[in-house]
Amino acid sequence: MSRPLRSNFPRGSYLWSVRNAHWRALGIPEADCEKPKIAVVNSSSELAACFSHLDQVARVVKDAIRAAGGVPFEIRTAAPSDFISGAGARGAYMLGARDLVTNDIESAVEGAQLDGMVCLTSCDKTVPGQLMAAARLDIPTILVPCGYQPSGEFRGHHCDIEDVFVGAMHVVAGAMDTETLVGMSREAIRGPGVCSGMGTANSMHIVCEALGMALPGSAPVAALSDKMFADARAAGARIVPMVLDDLRPRQILTAAAFTNAVRAVLAVGGSVNCIKHLQAVSTEAEAGVDVYGLFERLADSTPVIAGVRPVGEHTIEQFEDAGACHAVLRRLQPLLAQDALTVTGRTVRAELADAVVCNPEVIRPLDRPFARSPAIVVLRGSMCPDSGIVKTGIHERKTRRFQGPALCFDTSDAAIAALRDGRIRPGHVVVMRGAGVRGGPAMGGGASRVVFAIDGAGLGDQVALLTDGHLSGLVCKGLVVAEVSPEAALGGPLALVQDGDPVLIDLDSRQCDLQVDADEMARRRAAWTPPKPAFDRGWLQIYRRNVGPLQQGAVLVRNDSTD
Repeated sequence: MSRPLRSNFPRGSYLWSVRNAHWRALGIPEADCEKPKIAVVNSSSELAACFSHLDQVARVVKDAIRAAGGVPFEIRTAAPSDFISGAGARGAYMLGARDLVTNDIESAVEGAQLDGMVCLTSCDKTVPGQLMAAARLDIPTILVPCGYQPSGEFRGHHCDIEDVFVGAMHVVAGAMDTETLVGMSREAIRGPGVCSGMGTANSMHIVCEALGMALPGSAPVAALSDKMFADARAAGARIVPMVLDDLRPRQILTAAAFTNAVRAVLAVGGSVNCIKHLQAVSTEAEAGVDVYGLFERLADSTPVIAGVRPVGEHTIEQFEDAGACHAVLRRLQPLLAQDALTVTGRTVRAELADAVVCNPEVIRPLDRPFARSPAIVVLRGSMCPDSGIVKTGIHERKTRRFQGPALCFDTSDAAIAALRDGRIRPGHVVVMRGAGVRGGPAMGGGASRVVFAIDGAGLGDQVALLTDGHLSGLVCKGLVVAEVSPEAALGGPLALVQDGDPVLIDLDSRQCDLQVDADEMARRRAAWTPPKPAFDRGWLQIYRRNVGPLQQGAVLVRNDSTD
Protein backbone atom coordinates (compact mmCIF):
# COMPACT_ATOMS: atom_id res chain seq x y z
CA MET A 1 0.00 0.00 0.00
CA SER A 2 1.58 3.26 -1.11
CA ARG A 3 -0.61 5.56 0.98
CA PRO A 4 -3.31 5.46 3.69
CA LEU A 5 -6.85 4.96 2.39
CA ARG A 6 -9.66 7.15 3.64
CA SER A 7 -11.92 4.09 3.68
CA ASN A 8 -9.83 2.31 6.35
CA PHE A 9 -10.72 2.78 10.00
CA PRO A 10 -8.92 1.53 13.14
CA ARG A 11 -9.57 -2.16 13.69
CA GLY A 12 -12.19 -2.63 16.38
CA SER A 13 -13.49 0.94 16.18
CA TYR A 14 -17.22 1.60 15.82
CA LEU A 15 -17.03 2.35 12.08
CA TRP A 16 -14.74 -0.62 11.42
CA SER A 17 -16.88 -3.02 13.41
CA VAL A 18 -20.34 -2.18 12.05
CA ARG A 19 -19.03 -2.05 8.49
CA ASN A 20 -17.20 -5.35 8.91
CA ALA A 21 -20.41 -6.95 10.17
CA HIS A 22 -22.29 -5.87 7.06
CA TRP A 23 -19.56 -6.81 4.64
CA ARG A 24 -19.00 -10.25 6.17
CA ALA A 25 -22.71 -10.86 5.61
CA LEU A 26 -22.12 -9.96 1.94
CA GLY A 27 -19.32 -12.51 1.67
CA ILE A 28 -16.43 -10.03 1.73
CA PRO A 29 -13.43 -11.47 3.64
CA GLU A 30 -12.19 -9.42 6.56
CA ALA A 31 -8.76 -9.13 4.94
CA ASP A 32 -10.32 -7.41 1.91
CA CYS A 33 -11.53 -4.58 4.10
CA GLU A 34 -8.04 -3.08 3.97
CA LYS A 35 -7.95 -2.94 0.16
CA PRO A 36 -8.93 0.05 -2.04
CA LYS A 37 -12.71 0.26 -2.12
CA ILE A 38 -14.06 1.29 -5.49
CA ALA A 39 -17.57 2.47 -6.39
CA VAL A 40 -18.86 1.08 -9.68
CA VAL A 41 -21.44 3.72 -10.56
CA ASN A 42 -24.25 2.11 -12.54
CA SER A 43 -27.42 3.73 -13.89
CA SER A 44 -28.92 0.44 -15.06
CA SER A 45 -32.62 0.70 -15.83
CA GLU A 46 -35.28 -1.24 -17.69
CA LEU A 47 -36.97 1.95 -18.86
CA ALA A 48 -34.70 2.62 -21.83
CA ALA A 49 -32.33 0.85 -24.20
CA CYS A 50 -29.61 3.32 -23.17
CA PHE A 51 -29.15 1.59 -19.81
CA SER A 52 -30.41 -1.94 -20.36
CA HIS A 53 -26.94 -3.50 -20.78
CA LEU A 54 -25.06 -1.79 -17.98
CA ASP A 55 -25.33 -4.67 -15.51
CA GLN A 56 -23.26 -6.74 -17.95
CA VAL A 57 -20.63 -4.00 -18.06
CA ALA A 58 -20.61 -3.67 -14.29
CA ARG A 59 -19.79 -7.36 -13.85
CA VAL A 60 -16.74 -7.05 -16.10
CA VAL A 61 -15.52 -3.92 -14.29
CA LYS A 62 -15.97 -5.50 -10.86
CA ASP A 63 -14.04 -8.62 -11.87
CA ALA A 64 -11.18 -6.43 -13.14
CA ILE A 65 -11.12 -4.40 -9.92
CA ARG A 66 -10.88 -7.57 -7.84
CA ALA A 67 -8.09 -8.90 -10.05
CA ALA A 68 -6.21 -5.61 -9.58
CA GLY A 69 -6.40 -5.84 -5.81
CA GLY A 70 -9.43 -3.70 -5.07
CA VAL A 71 -12.92 -4.30 -3.68
CA PRO A 72 -15.78 -3.12 -5.92
CA PHE A 73 -19.12 -1.85 -4.63
CA GLU A 74 -21.82 -1.30 -7.21
CA ILE A 75 -24.06 1.71 -6.56
CA ARG A 76 -27.09 2.91 -8.48
CA THR A 77 -28.20 6.36 -9.59
CA ALA A 78 -31.10 7.98 -11.42
CA ALA A 79 -31.23 6.94 -15.08
CA PRO A 80 -32.70 9.77 -17.19
CA SER A 81 -33.28 9.06 -20.89
CA ASP A 82 -34.71 12.01 -22.82
CA PHE A 83 -37.11 9.94 -24.90
CA ILE A 84 -38.51 8.28 -21.77
CA SER A 85 -38.02 10.84 -18.97
CA GLY A 86 -39.32 13.62 -21.22
CA ALA A 87 -42.92 12.47 -20.88
CA GLY A 88 -43.64 14.21 -17.57
CA ALA A 89 -43.62 17.88 -16.60
CA ARG A 90 -43.04 18.99 -20.21
CA GLY A 91 -39.61 17.35 -20.11
CA ALA A 92 -38.36 19.04 -16.95
CA TYR A 93 -37.09 15.77 -15.49
CA MET A 94 -34.50 15.41 -18.24
CA LEU A 95 -31.99 18.10 -17.27
CA GLY A 96 -33.19 18.10 -13.66
CA ALA A 97 -32.11 14.47 -13.29
CA ARG A 98 -28.53 15.33 -14.25
CA ASP A 99 -28.04 16.91 -10.84
CA LEU A 100 -29.84 14.02 -9.16
CA VAL A 101 -27.16 11.72 -10.62
CA THR A 102 -24.44 13.92 -9.13
CA ASN A 103 -26.09 13.95 -5.73
CA ASP A 104 -26.89 10.23 -5.83
CA ILE A 105 -23.18 9.59 -6.29
CA GLU A 106 -22.16 12.02 -3.56
CA SER A 107 -24.55 10.55 -1.00
CA ALA A 108 -23.41 6.96 -1.65
CA VAL A 109 -19.68 7.42 -2.27
CA GLU A 110 -18.95 10.24 0.15
CA GLY A 111 -21.21 8.76 2.79
CA ALA A 112 -19.32 5.45 2.65
CA GLN A 113 -15.93 7.17 2.21
CA LEU A 114 -15.02 4.98 -0.76
CA ASP A 115 -11.62 5.52 -2.36
CA GLY A 116 -12.35 5.76 -6.08
CA MET A 117 -14.99 5.42 -8.78
CA VAL A 118 -15.52 3.78 -12.13
CA CYS A 119 -18.56 5.44 -13.72
CA LEU A 120 -20.48 3.61 -16.46
CA THR A 121 -21.46 6.43 -18.80
CA SER A 122 -24.49 6.08 -20.98
CA CYS A 123 -27.31 8.46 -21.90
CA ASP A 124 -27.06 12.23 -22.14
CA LYS A 125 -27.44 13.37 -18.55
CA THR A 126 -25.61 10.54 -16.79
CA VAL A 127 -22.32 11.54 -18.41
CA PRO A 128 -22.15 15.13 -17.12
CA GLY A 129 -23.77 14.05 -13.86
CA GLN A 130 -20.91 11.60 -13.29
CA LEU A 131 -18.25 14.09 -14.38
CA MET A 132 -19.73 16.67 -12.01
CA ALA A 133 -19.60 14.18 -9.14
CA ALA A 134 -15.99 13.32 -9.94
CA ALA A 135 -15.12 17.00 -9.95
CA ARG A 136 -16.99 17.67 -6.72
CA LEU A 137 -15.72 14.70 -4.72
CA ASP A 138 -12.21 14.78 -6.21
CA ILE A 139 -11.41 11.12 -5.66
CA PRO A 140 -9.71 8.98 -8.36
CA THR A 141 -12.27 8.37 -11.11
CA ILE A 142 -12.48 6.84 -14.58
CA LEU A 143 -15.48 7.13 -16.88
CA VAL A 144 -16.26 4.19 -19.15
CA PRO A 145 -18.25 4.95 -22.35
CA CYS A 146 -20.74 2.09 -22.57
CA GLY A 147 -21.58 2.35 -26.20
CA TYR A 148 -24.06 3.38 -28.86
CA GLN A 149 -27.04 1.37 -30.03
CA PRO A 150 -27.27 -0.37 -33.41
CA SER A 151 -29.74 1.45 -35.65
CA GLY A 152 -31.94 -0.07 -38.32
CA GLU A 153 -33.33 0.28 -41.79
CA PHE A 154 -36.80 1.13 -43.04
CA ARG A 155 -37.96 0.89 -46.63
CA GLY A 156 -34.40 0.57 -47.83
CA HIS A 157 -33.05 3.60 -45.93
CA HIS A 158 -31.04 4.04 -42.72
CA CYS A 159 -33.36 4.63 -39.76
CA ASP A 160 -32.39 5.67 -36.25
CA ILE A 161 -34.01 7.37 -33.29
CA GLU A 162 -33.37 10.84 -34.77
CA ASP A 163 -35.47 9.87 -37.79
CA VAL A 164 -38.28 8.80 -35.47
CA PHE A 165 -38.09 12.06 -33.51
CA VAL A 166 -38.13 14.18 -36.65
CA GLY A 167 -40.80 11.98 -38.20
CA ALA A 168 -43.10 12.35 -35.19
CA MET A 169 -43.18 16.10 -35.60
CA HIS A 170 -43.57 15.77 -39.37
CA VAL A 171 -46.73 13.79 -38.61
CA VAL A 172 -47.91 16.69 -36.44
CA ALA A 173 -47.23 19.08 -39.34
CA GLY A 174 -49.06 16.80 -41.78
CA ALA A 175 -45.93 15.95 -43.77
CA MET A 176 -45.88 12.23 -42.87
CA ASP A 177 -48.56 9.60 -42.26
CA THR A 178 -48.84 7.82 -38.93
CA GLU A 179 -48.26 4.32 -40.30
CA THR A 180 -44.89 5.36 -41.75
CA LEU A 181 -43.85 6.68 -38.35
CA VAL A 182 -45.00 3.48 -36.65
CA GLY A 183 -42.94 1.44 -39.11
CA MET A 184 -39.86 3.59 -38.45
CA SER A 185 -40.28 3.23 -34.68
CA ARG A 186 -40.22 -0.57 -35.04
CA GLU A 187 -36.86 -0.56 -36.82
CA ALA A 188 -34.91 2.42 -35.42
CA ILE A 189 -33.26 0.71 -32.42
CA ARG A 190 -31.96 -2.84 -32.64
CA GLY A 191 -30.08 -3.22 -29.40
CA PRO A 192 -28.90 -1.47 -26.24
CA GLY A 193 -26.86 1.70 -26.07
CA VAL A 194 -27.23 5.43 -26.58
CA CYS A 195 -28.54 7.26 -29.66
CA SER A 196 -26.40 6.32 -32.63
CA GLY A 197 -25.78 9.81 -34.02
CA MET A 198 -23.49 12.59 -32.84
CA GLY A 199 -26.09 13.69 -30.31
CA THR A 200 -25.42 14.67 -26.74
CA ALA A 201 -24.52 11.17 -25.49
CA ASN A 202 -21.80 10.38 -28.04
CA SER A 203 -20.61 13.99 -27.93
CA MET A 204 -20.23 13.78 -24.16
CA HIS A 205 -18.47 10.40 -24.41
CA ILE A 206 -15.97 12.17 -26.66
CA VAL A 207 -15.75 14.96 -24.07
CA CYS A 208 -14.80 12.38 -21.40
CA GLU A 209 -11.86 11.19 -23.48
CA ALA A 210 -10.80 14.67 -24.58
CA LEU A 211 -10.84 15.87 -20.96
CA GLY A 212 -8.59 12.97 -20.02
CA MET A 213 -11.24 11.38 -17.79
CA ALA A 214 -11.75 8.25 -19.93
CA LEU A 215 -9.10 5.87 -21.22
CA PRO A 216 -7.61 6.98 -24.56
CA GLY A 217 -9.31 5.31 -27.51
CA SER A 218 -12.49 4.39 -25.65
CA ALA A 219 -15.07 6.71 -27.25
CA PRO A 220 -17.35 6.28 -28.99
CA VAL A 221 -17.78 2.52 -29.11
CA ALA A 222 -20.48 0.05 -30.13
CA ALA A 223 -22.43 -1.22 -27.12
CA LEU A 224 -21.69 -4.83 -26.13
CA SER A 225 -18.81 -5.04 -28.60
CA ASP A 226 -15.58 -6.82 -27.71
CA LYS A 227 -13.86 -3.43 -27.64
CA MET A 228 -16.37 -1.97 -25.20
CA PHE A 229 -15.82 -4.88 -22.81
CA ALA A 230 -12.04 -4.63 -23.23
CA ASP A 231 -12.15 -0.92 -22.39
CA ALA A 232 -14.35 -1.63 -19.36
CA ARG A 233 -11.92 -4.30 -18.18
CA ALA A 234 -8.98 -1.93 -18.65
CA ALA A 235 -10.73 0.78 -16.62
CA GLY A 236 -11.35 -1.64 -13.76
CA ALA A 237 -7.69 -2.62 -13.80
CA ARG A 238 -6.51 1.00 -13.96
CA ILE A 239 -8.59 2.48 -11.13
CA VAL A 240 -6.75 0.62 -8.35
CA PRO A 241 -3.31 2.06 -9.27
CA MET A 242 -4.98 5.47 -9.63
CA VAL A 243 -6.22 5.21 -6.05
CA LEU A 244 -2.83 4.09 -4.76
CA ASP A 245 -1.13 6.93 -6.67
CA ASP A 246 -3.83 9.41 -5.58
CA LEU A 247 -4.39 10.68 -9.12
CA ARG A 248 -7.47 12.87 -8.69
CA PRO A 249 -9.91 14.52 -11.11
CA ARG A 250 -8.88 18.07 -10.27
CA GLN A 251 -5.34 17.25 -11.38
CA ILE A 252 -6.83 16.29 -14.76
CA LEU A 253 -9.68 18.83 -15.06
CA THR A 254 -7.45 21.83 -15.66
CA ALA A 255 -7.96 24.78 -17.98
CA ALA A 256 -5.88 22.90 -20.56
CA ALA A 257 -8.22 19.89 -20.41
CA PHE A 258 -11.30 22.05 -20.97
CA THR A 259 -9.60 23.68 -23.95
CA ASN A 260 -8.97 20.24 -25.46
CA ALA A 261 -12.57 19.16 -24.86
CA VAL A 262 -13.98 22.29 -26.50
CA ARG A 263 -11.71 21.74 -29.51
CA ALA A 264 -12.96 18.16 -29.81
CA VAL A 265 -16.63 19.16 -29.68
CA LEU A 266 -16.10 21.85 -32.32
CA ALA A 267 -14.13 19.46 -34.53
CA VAL A 268 -16.95 16.92 -34.67
CA GLY A 269 -19.81 19.44 -34.77
CA GLY A 270 -21.04 17.97 -31.49
CA SER A 271 -24.09 18.71 -29.41
CA VAL A 272 -24.69 22.26 -28.19
CA ASN A 273 -25.58 20.75 -24.82
CA CYS A 274 -21.89 20.04 -24.26
CA ILE A 275 -21.41 23.75 -23.53
CA LYS A 276 -23.54 23.91 -20.40
CA HIS A 277 -22.44 20.44 -19.28
CA LEU A 278 -18.76 21.32 -19.57
CA GLN A 279 -19.44 24.57 -17.74
CA ALA A 280 -21.12 22.59 -14.97
CA VAL A 281 -18.08 20.33 -14.65
CA SER A 282 -15.80 23.38 -14.47
CA THR A 283 -17.99 24.88 -11.75
CA GLU A 284 -17.98 21.68 -9.68
CA ALA A 285 -14.20 21.35 -10.13
CA GLU A 286 -13.72 25.00 -9.11
CA ALA A 287 -11.54 25.25 -12.20
CA GLY A 288 -12.56 28.83 -13.02
CA VAL A 289 -12.95 28.08 -16.74
CA ASP A 290 -15.39 30.14 -18.82
CA VAL A 291 -16.52 27.42 -21.23
CA TYR A 292 -18.86 29.74 -23.13
CA GLY A 293 -15.91 32.05 -23.73
CA LEU A 294 -13.79 29.11 -24.90
CA PHE A 295 -16.38 28.15 -27.50
CA GLU A 296 -16.38 31.74 -28.74
CA ARG A 297 -12.59 32.10 -28.86
CA LEU A 298 -11.76 28.69 -30.34
CA ALA A 299 -14.58 28.42 -32.88
CA ASP A 300 -12.88 30.10 -35.82
CA SER A 301 -9.58 28.27 -35.39
CA THR A 302 -11.10 24.77 -35.05
CA PRO A 303 -12.30 23.34 -38.36
CA VAL A 304 -14.96 20.64 -38.49
CA ILE A 305 -13.03 17.50 -39.48
CA ALA A 306 -15.74 14.86 -38.92
CA GLY A 307 -19.30 14.88 -40.19
CA VAL A 308 -21.41 12.28 -38.38
CA ARG A 309 -25.21 12.25 -38.54
CA PRO A 310 -27.05 14.55 -37.94
CA VAL A 311 -24.42 17.21 -38.74
CA GLY A 312 -23.05 15.18 -41.67
CA GLU A 313 -23.71 11.99 -43.62
CA HIS A 314 -21.37 9.48 -41.98
CA THR A 315 -22.61 6.96 -39.44
CA ILE A 316 -21.22 6.58 -35.96
CA GLU A 317 -19.96 3.12 -36.97
CA GLN A 318 -17.90 4.67 -39.77
CA PHE A 319 -16.55 7.23 -37.30
CA GLU A 320 -15.51 4.54 -34.84
CA ASP A 321 -13.87 2.49 -37.61
CA ALA A 322 -11.93 5.59 -38.71
CA GLY A 323 -10.34 5.92 -35.26
CA ALA A 324 -13.03 7.79 -33.30
CA CYS A 325 -12.05 10.42 -30.70
CA HIS A 326 -8.44 9.21 -30.51
CA ALA A 327 -8.00 9.90 -34.23
CA VAL A 328 -9.76 13.28 -33.97
CA LEU A 329 -7.37 14.32 -31.21
CA ARG A 330 -4.46 13.14 -33.34
CA ARG A 331 -5.63 15.43 -36.14
CA LEU A 332 -6.10 18.27 -33.66
CA GLN A 333 -2.75 17.69 -31.94
CA PRO A 334 -1.11 20.94 -33.17
CA LEU A 335 -4.04 22.84 -31.61
CA LEU A 336 -4.20 20.95 -28.31
CA ALA A 337 -2.73 21.58 -24.89
CA GLN A 338 -0.55 18.50 -25.10
CA ASP A 339 0.82 18.59 -21.56
CA ALA A 340 -2.63 18.01 -20.08
CA LEU A 341 -2.82 14.90 -17.90
CA THR A 342 -5.07 11.87 -18.47
CA VAL A 343 -6.35 9.06 -16.24
CA THR A 344 -3.43 6.93 -17.45
CA GLY A 345 -1.06 9.25 -15.61
CA ARG A 346 0.46 10.19 -18.96
CA THR A 347 0.09 13.37 -20.96
CA VAL A 348 -2.05 13.90 -24.05
CA ARG A 349 1.16 14.13 -26.08
CA ALA A 350 2.29 10.70 -24.90
CA GLU A 351 -1.11 9.10 -25.47
CA LEU A 352 -1.39 10.43 -29.02
CA ALA A 353 1.98 9.03 -30.09
CA ASP A 354 0.39 5.83 -31.39
CA ALA A 355 -2.96 7.27 -32.56
CA VAL A 356 -3.91 6.38 -36.13
CA VAL A 357 -6.48 7.82 -38.53
CA CYS A 358 -7.86 4.81 -40.41
CA ASN A 359 -10.05 6.67 -42.90
CA PRO A 360 -9.03 10.20 -43.96
CA GLU A 361 -12.39 10.74 -45.66
CA VAL A 362 -14.30 10.26 -42.40
CA ILE A 363 -11.83 12.07 -40.11
CA ARG A 364 -10.18 14.62 -42.34
CA PRO A 365 -6.91 16.53 -41.93
CA LEU A 366 -6.99 20.12 -40.67
CA ASP A 367 -6.23 21.52 -44.12
CA ARG A 368 -9.11 19.63 -45.78
CA PRO A 369 -12.02 19.85 -43.35
CA PHE A 370 -15.73 19.38 -43.90
CA ALA A 371 -16.16 23.02 -42.91
CA ARG A 372 -13.85 25.85 -41.91
CA SER A 373 -16.61 27.87 -40.28
CA PRO A 374 -17.79 26.61 -36.88
CA ALA A 375 -20.74 24.25 -36.53
CA ILE A 376 -21.59 25.83 -33.15
CA VAL A 377 -21.82 29.60 -32.69
CA VAL A 378 -22.31 31.60 -29.49
CA LEU A 379 -24.28 34.82 -30.06
CA ARG A 380 -24.53 37.95 -27.95
CA GLY A 381 -26.66 41.07 -28.29
CA SER A 382 -29.60 42.94 -26.84
CA MET A 383 -31.81 39.83 -27.11
CA CYS A 384 -29.27 37.57 -25.41
CA PRO A 385 -26.87 39.74 -23.35
CA ASP A 386 -25.34 36.70 -21.66
CA SER A 387 -25.45 34.26 -24.57
CA GLY A 388 -27.47 32.36 -27.13
CA ILE A 389 -26.34 29.27 -29.03
CA VAL A 390 -26.83 28.27 -32.68
CA LYS A 391 -26.03 24.87 -34.20
CA THR A 392 -25.11 26.04 -37.69
CA GLY A 393 -24.11 22.63 -39.09
CA ILE A 394 -21.43 22.07 -41.73
CA HIS A 395 -23.33 22.88 -44.89
CA GLU A 396 -23.29 26.36 -46.36
CA ARG A 397 -26.37 28.21 -45.14
CA LYS A 398 -28.58 30.08 -47.55
CA THR A 399 -29.39 32.58 -44.82
CA ARG A 400 -26.79 33.83 -42.37
CA ARG A 401 -28.65 37.04 -41.58
CA PHE A 402 -32.34 36.93 -40.68
CA GLN A 403 -34.54 39.87 -39.79
CA GLY A 404 -38.24 39.66 -39.11
CA PRO A 405 -41.14 40.35 -36.76
CA ALA A 406 -41.46 38.37 -33.55
CA LEU A 407 -44.35 35.99 -32.93
CA CYS A 408 -44.40 35.00 -29.26
CA PHE A 409 -45.51 31.83 -27.45
CA ASP A 410 -45.26 30.68 -23.87
CA THR A 411 -45.47 26.94 -24.59
CA SER A 412 -44.46 24.55 -27.35
CA ASP A 413 -48.08 23.40 -27.67
CA ALA A 414 -49.18 26.97 -28.44
CA ALA A 415 -46.44 27.35 -31.06
CA ILE A 416 -47.36 24.05 -32.75
CA ALA A 417 -51.06 25.01 -32.75
CA ALA A 418 -50.17 28.29 -34.45
CA LEU A 419 -48.15 26.37 -37.02
CA ARG A 420 -51.14 24.15 -37.79
CA ASP A 421 -53.41 27.18 -38.07
CA GLY A 422 -51.09 28.90 -40.52
CA ARG A 423 -50.32 31.81 -38.19
CA ILE A 424 -46.57 31.14 -38.42
CA ARG A 425 -45.56 32.36 -41.84
CA PRO A 426 -42.33 32.88 -43.78
CA GLY A 427 -40.30 35.73 -42.32
CA HIS A 428 -41.46 35.28 -38.73
CA VAL A 429 -39.09 35.02 -35.80
CA VAL A 430 -40.86 32.54 -33.53
CA VAL A 431 -40.20 33.29 -29.86
CA MET A 432 -40.79 30.36 -27.48
CA ARG A 433 -40.10 31.41 -23.92
CA GLY A 434 -40.53 30.23 -20.36
CA ALA A 435 -38.43 27.10 -21.00
CA GLY A 436 -35.21 28.04 -19.22
CA VAL A 437 -33.59 26.41 -16.19
CA ARG A 438 -35.86 28.35 -13.80
CA GLY A 439 -38.89 28.83 -16.02
CA GLY A 440 -39.21 25.33 -17.44
CA PRO A 441 -38.08 24.42 -14.87
CA ALA A 442 -34.92 22.55 -15.88
CA MET A 443 -35.35 23.63 -19.51
CA GLY A 444 -38.48 21.52 -19.88
CA GLY A 445 -40.60 22.96 -22.65
CA GLY A 446 -40.22 20.97 -25.82
CA ALA A 447 -38.30 23.45 -27.98
CA SER A 448 -37.02 20.60 -30.18
CA ARG A 449 -40.59 19.60 -30.98
CA VAL A 450 -41.22 23.08 -32.37
CA VAL A 451 -38.04 22.98 -34.46
CA PHE A 452 -38.98 19.66 -36.07
CA ALA A 453 -42.60 20.72 -36.59
CA ILE A 454 -41.44 23.86 -38.41
CA ASP A 455 -39.18 21.66 -40.52
CA GLY A 456 -42.10 19.34 -41.26
CA ALA A 457 -44.19 22.29 -42.37
CA GLY A 458 -41.52 23.18 -44.93
CA LEU A 459 -40.60 26.44 -43.20
CA GLY A 460 -37.17 25.48 -41.91
CA ASP A 461 -35.32 27.96 -44.14
CA GLN A 462 -38.00 30.65 -43.93
CA VAL A 463 -38.59 31.00 -40.19
CA ALA A 464 -36.20 31.61 -37.29
CA LEU A 465 -36.74 30.43 -33.71
CA LEU A 466 -35.60 31.98 -30.43
CA THR A 467 -35.97 30.08 -27.16
CA ASP A 468 -34.57 30.02 -23.65
CA GLY A 469 -35.04 26.25 -23.76
CA HIS A 470 -32.48 23.71 -24.83
CA LEU A 471 -32.42 21.45 -27.86
CA SER A 472 -31.93 17.77 -28.31
CA GLY A 473 -28.36 17.05 -29.36
CA LEU A 474 -29.88 15.56 -32.50
CA VAL A 475 -31.28 18.92 -33.64
CA CYS A 476 -29.47 20.41 -36.60
CA LYS A 477 -32.25 22.02 -38.62
CA GLY A 478 -33.26 25.58 -39.38
CA LEU A 479 -32.03 28.79 -37.79
CA VAL A 480 -32.55 28.32 -34.06
CA VAL A 481 -31.08 30.42 -31.28
CA ALA A 482 -31.39 28.28 -28.16
CA GLU A 483 -30.59 28.75 -24.46
CA VAL A 484 -31.13 32.50 -24.77
CA SER A 485 -29.86 34.01 -21.54
CA PRO A 486 -30.95 35.68 -19.30
CA GLU A 487 -34.08 33.56 -19.56
CA ALA A 488 -37.63 34.90 -19.62
CA ALA A 489 -38.47 33.70 -16.09
CA LEU A 490 -35.78 36.06 -14.76
CA GLY A 491 -37.04 39.03 -16.76
CA GLY A 492 -34.52 38.77 -19.58
CA PRO A 493 -35.23 40.51 -22.90
CA LEU A 494 -37.00 37.35 -24.10
CA ALA A 495 -39.71 38.05 -21.51
CA LEU A 496 -40.25 41.57 -22.83
CA VAL A 497 -40.43 41.01 -26.57
CA GLN A 498 -43.89 41.47 -28.10
CA ASP A 499 -45.53 40.29 -31.30
CA GLY A 500 -44.32 42.38 -34.21
CA ASP A 501 -41.08 43.56 -32.60
CA PRO A 502 -38.23 43.48 -35.14
CA VAL A 503 -35.53 40.92 -34.35
CA LEU A 504 -32.14 40.58 -36.09
CA ILE A 505 -30.02 37.42 -36.09
CA ASP A 506 -26.61 37.73 -37.77
CA LEU A 507 -24.35 34.67 -37.73
CA ASP A 508 -21.38 36.51 -39.22
CA SER A 509 -21.31 39.26 -36.60
CA ARG A 510 -22.59 36.77 -33.98
CA GLN A 511 -25.31 39.15 -32.92
CA CYS A 512 -28.91 38.63 -31.87
CA ASP A 513 -30.71 41.91 -31.27
CA LEU A 514 -34.19 43.03 -30.28
CA GLN A 515 -34.56 46.26 -32.25
CA VAL A 516 -36.70 48.17 -29.76
CA ASP A 517 -35.57 51.50 -28.31
CA ALA A 518 -34.26 51.69 -24.76
CA ASP A 519 -37.11 53.84 -23.38
CA GLU A 520 -39.74 51.37 -24.56
CA MET A 521 -37.77 48.46 -23.10
CA ALA A 522 -37.49 50.30 -19.76
CA ARG A 523 -41.27 50.83 -19.74
CA ARG A 524 -41.90 47.14 -20.42
CA ARG A 525 -39.42 46.07 -17.76
CA ALA A 526 -41.10 48.23 -15.14
CA ALA A 527 -44.49 46.69 -15.98
CA TRP A 528 -43.23 43.08 -16.08
CA THR A 529 -44.19 40.61 -13.35
CA PRO A 530 -42.67 37.14 -12.97
CA PRO A 531 -44.79 34.24 -14.21
CA LYS A 532 -46.23 31.71 -11.80
CA PRO A 533 -43.75 28.84 -11.40
CA ALA A 534 -44.58 25.66 -13.29
CA PHE A 535 -44.57 22.20 -11.64
CA ASP A 536 -43.70 23.81 -8.33
CA ARG A 537 -43.55 20.77 -6.07
CA GLY A 538 -41.22 17.93 -5.12
CA TRP A 539 -37.87 17.62 -6.82
CA LEU A 540 -38.66 20.19 -9.51
CA GLN A 541 -39.41 22.81 -6.85
CA ILE A 542 -36.08 22.09 -5.17
CA TYR A 543 -34.35 22.34 -8.55
CA ARG A 544 -36.07 25.57 -9.56
CA ARG A 545 -35.31 27.32 -6.27
CA ASN A 546 -31.64 26.38 -6.25
CA VAL A 547 -30.45 26.19 -9.84
CA GLY A 548 -27.83 28.69 -10.93
CA PRO A 549 -27.59 30.37 -14.35
CA LEU A 550 -26.36 28.71 -17.53
CA GLN A 551 -23.11 30.68 -17.26
CA GLN A 552 -22.34 28.51 -14.20
CA GLY A 553 -23.54 25.38 -15.98
CA ALA A 554 -27.01 25.42 -14.37
CA VAL A 555 -25.67 23.60 -11.31
CA LEU A 556 -27.43 23.65 -7.97
CA VAL A 557 -26.11 26.43 -5.80
CA ARG A 558 -26.90 27.81 -2.37
CA ASN A 559 -29.98 29.99 -2.73
CA ASP A 560 -31.62 31.51 0.32
CA SER A 561 -34.50 33.11 -1.61
CA THR A 562 -38.03 31.86 -1.02
CA ASP A 563 -39.65 33.10 -4.24
